Amino acid sequence: MNLDGLRAIIIGGASGFARATATRIAAGGGTVAILDREQSVGVEVAAELGGTWHPCDVLDYDGIEVVIEEAVEAMGGLDVALNTAGGGKAGRTVGRDGPYPLEDFRRIVDLNLIATFNTNRLCAWHMSKNEPNDAGERGLLLNTASIAAFEGQIGQVSYTAAKAGIAGMTLTIARDLGSMGIRCVTIAPSLFATGLTAGVTEERGALLTKDAAFPKRLGVPDEFGRLAVAIIENPMLNGDTIRLDAGTRFSPK
Repeated sequence: MNLDGLRAIIIGGASGFARATATRIAAGGGTVAILDREQSVGVEVAAELGGTWHPCDVLDYDGIEVVIEEAVEAMGGLDVALNTAGGGKAGRTVGRDGPYPLEDFRRIVDLNLIATFNTNRLCAWHMSKNEPNDAGERGLLLNTASIAAFEGQIGQVSYTAAKAGIAGMTLTIARDLGSMGIRCVTIAPSLFATGLTAGVTEERGALLTKDAAFPKRLGVPDEFGRLAVAIIENPMLNGDTIRLDAGTRFSPK
């Protein structure tokens, strides 16, 4: 798929990975629908990129269906859906105060895994109505996991389980949708300068990335965006989880 004329839903699009990807898509001639929380700066980002703004909560499963419908209608169709929504809560399986709270585990799995699958199934339905391009493509689902899916650290049990689920369902979704010409790919980043790590000092960043091969620094969101665009443009990338990690392998802590 080419960026020019592309129609993309960007979930979490007000910041970080998603904003960087939306910026590159818009610069390439695509149209973006920015989906994010009401309290985010999504309205400003959408205006900056010439896109549309759609406040949402990915955990409102009925509500997000309506929002996706509105976004698709505003763009006149859907070619790419990027999902970066997620988060975690630290805690060991058993800690000093007892076992990890089951409600916390469920909430993190809901936020990362269930919400991702929900947006995938809804967006794929819209993509299935597209006329295929010259390569037979109708769309791309692009999800976000983490290298914690493969090397979860102490205290990351809920986050690891959820991100491993995203990586694990990628090939199955690609197989489910292959006959429709819809791809599914996941990016698994290491530590990037987004969210809580966006303002860390250079010294702190070097400490956090000491196990990287090269470069020994936090990644920057545009490096995610560059990979996302490469995936969009290359139809042979499908059914896989691509690590974006500077050769990092997480140690136990």
